[in-house]
Amino acid sequence: MNVRSFSGIGMTSPRARGRMIDRLREQGIIDERVLDAIAAVPRHVFVDEALASRAYEDTALPLGFAQTISQPYVVARMIEVLHAGRALGKTLEIGAGCGYQAAVLAQLTDQVFAVERIAPLLDKARTNLRTIKEGNVRLQHSDGQLGLPQAAPFDTIIVAAAAARVPPALLHQLAIGGRMVLPLGTATQHLVLIEHRAEGFVETRLDAVRFVPLLSGVS
Repeated sequence: MNVRSFSGIGMTSPRARGRMIDRLREQGIIDERVLDAIAAVPRHVFVDEALASRAYEDTALPLGFAQTISQPYVVARMIEVLHAGRALGKTLEIGAGCGYQAAVLAQLTDQVFAVERIAPLLDKARTNLRTIKEGNVRLQHSDGQLGLPQAAPFDTIIVAAAAARVPPALLHQLAIGGRMVLPLGTATQHLVLIEHRAEGFVETRLDAVRFVPLLSGVS
């Protein structure tokens, strides 16, 4: 899938985006397709106008509703782990938030499903994706712990909130040969890669991280 450019949208310095990509390389991100996907998406569109000047810093930023947009390195790291040596295929994102990570994923596959439990945030994601004319993301207002059974199975699942344990529904919806990455833990959190192999699920613990908690229900 070809990475598209949204460089004409909004007022942002190409140098700021370039510095962000340079930092990601320095931090160890080596997958050029992932870097291209992140470079293609105008992160400033997805944050509040008052924070637009900080959009390309390597930091999480508040979205309201006690939620954040993940720092660029974490987005890049999670997607690189999922993308390594394979196509993403049909992808489910749990915790769409403002739509930023879904937009990056949509540069790498044309099958992105994203669920969000907070209705006003989902509205914000729809607006942001419409602003950049990204039509490959299907958004759903629902409880992320339940996944999206009507569209399962998924080749890739990415979770943008920390769970105490892996939600069973997400395991059931991961195709054989598929990969899921999610933060696990409460006081201490780590990214965990789960691979669904023919003989069962294989877990690999990765980096220490800090995410908002994965909550149940909708609002």
